[in-house]
Amino acid sequence: MNDHHSQALRFRSLHVPGEPLVLVNAWDAASARIVAAAGARAVATTSAGVAWSLGAPDGDALGRAAAVDLVRRVVAAVPLPVTADIESGYGDTADEVAVTVEAVVAAGAVGVNVEDARHEGEAPLRAVDEQCARLAAVRAAADRAGVPLYVNARVDTFLRGAGGVPETVARARAYLAAGADGVFVPGTVDPATVAALVEAIPAPLNVLAGPGAPAVPELAKLGVARVSLGSSVAEAAYAVARRAAVEALATGTYGALADALDYGTLNELMRG
Repeated sequence: MNDHHSQALRFRSLHVPGEPLVLVNAWDAASARIVAAAGARAVATTSAGVAWSLGAPDGDALGRAAAVDLVRRVVAAVPLPVTADIESGYGDTADEVAVTVEAVVAAGAVGVNVEDARHEGEAPLRAVDEQCARLAAVRAAADRAGVPLYVNARVDTFLRGAGGVPETVARARAYLAAGADGVFVPGTVDPATVAALVEAIPAPLNVLAGPGAPAVPELAKLGVARVSLGSSVAEAAYAVARRAAVEALATGTYGALADALDYGTLNELMRG
């Protein structure tokens, strides 16, 4: 069994309801190494953070080649399983999404997030049958590569105001039947709602957490299997950059930099 295959199996095993896998999403090699050095069991990318770092907006605007190159860099930077946020797949058709997945797997990823949101047009979400076809293509591409890729189907009903628990559960069940392994429902951390989703979805549930959300131990008690911080870490990092710029240009002082990681620590991390 090669290392890629074993990393994929290891990543799958980390999805245990009640014992959540905590993912502090990274957007480049440096942030991935910082997360790994903090004791993470796996590294996930954030599509928004990746896009911003490369000069593009989030929302399938980055392009496949740049996204895959970033995954390759993160995989090379850490000895941990890496799961890639590939937005809705960087392709208009199911076949194009399959090409993306083949490239991401070849780059060393052991998991992907695939969302059902639309970034153009009137409908906030893709039709269920269309999204199922895309997820089936993801599964088939991974199977052809011989890697037990963990496919995390993101359901954007709550984020887009396109349905509550019943619609979310219906979509989740359809996506699982199409080949997904887990379900990611960002946009709600209400305990009663999360508990209802855990009860109704027959697969590991991933939620998006951040300031104001229940702590990981509380989410664990609800049966959550995976907790992601998403783009919030990148947002916080860029907030420091903005505060430092505003302060230096307005007052000529440097207080925003007081709690920075020191040069030596970061440089040593980059030595691997």
